[in-house]
Amino acid sequence: MTEFVALGHAGSDAYAGLESFPNPGVDRVEMTSDELTAFCPITYQPDFYTVTILFEPDALCLESKSLKIYLARFHDQGIFCEELAVRIRDEVAEALRLDRDRVHVTLRQKARGGITITASV
Repeated sequence: MTEFVALGHAGSDAYAGLESFPNPGVDRVEMTSDELTAFCPITYQPDFYTVTILFEPDALCLESKSLKIYLARFHDQGIFCEELAVRIRDEVAEALRLDRDRVHVTLRQKARGGITITASV
């Protein structure tokens, strides 16, 4: 049985990185959250996102509580939408031991100043 650090423990103190578990036989996984926030590194205004992570797993799947805590850690980081999409894609791919082209991330930034940004990798 897989031992999880975050799952089954309250709060982000249990976060130990993106956790995974053996793939039970799925070909595709899509995870979506509207709880991602960061801030503009220039204006320091908050940015609110919906993130969708789509991956084609080999041996491992992504554990959702560790993902939730991982995403919450961006709330105090100044980062552009496009850079954040790439960072999430790369870190999920690394955690799942997948090539980056097997992980797709779409960030939809809530409109600020009348402009909505969608970045996909």
